[in-house]
Amino acid sequence: MSEPTDLRTRKRLATRQSISDAATRLFWERGFDQVTVDEIAAAAEVGRMTVFNYFPRKEDMFFDRDREGRDLLREALRQHDPSVSPIETLRLLAHRFVAERAPYVEFSAESQNFIKTIEGSETLKARARAIRDELAQVIALALSEGAGRGPDDPDARLAAGILLATWAVAFIEAHRTFRQTQDTEDARAAFLAIVDKGTVGLKAAMAGTPYA
Repeated sequence: MSEPTDLRTRKRLATRQSISDAATRLFWERGFDQVTVDEIAAAAEVGRMTVFNYFPRKEDMFFDRDREGRDLLREALRQHDPSVSPIETLRLLAHRFVAERAPYVEFSAESQNFIKTIEGSETLKARARAIRDELAQVIALALSEGAGRGPDDPDARLAAGILLATWAVAFIEAHRTFRQTQDTEDARAAFLAIVDKGTVGLKAAMAGTPYA
């Protein structure tokens, strides 16, 4: 008798999480570039090919919430209240992330390990820049689709680029604030202050478009 689909799904998710947890532990202990896929497989008690079945690249194990974040951004725009502009929807999403203590906006002693590991690896820094560019493409496409415009709409690409730049600065400043104060609430406030300020500028830049 075959396993029920939901049981197989739970097992796959558990295996993926086990690999991610093992990789994260090793990355934080020794640095990203010093850890091999074979060592991660051994720590997770799976085969090397199993690791690659879940994570095609080693850096995918580090940025293991990347796809989840993309889906949340995409869905927020696709399902937003028509009475609220897309740009305002994303500002409110940032506030929701903070209110719900979402892992994407964690500013804590633990999150500092994440930042330090990135700072210590050129591979991870390059991947972080690539993820930012890819997220900008996701947002631009969702914006243009929602407005009934073509996928190469320059207004959508400009809005997405400014928004991602704003959020990137907000993340950096929030982590810097935490390092200085060791206060999570101060860091969250710093993050939202920059998101809010950047949104004001973005709305001004997008005035007269469907996005503001």
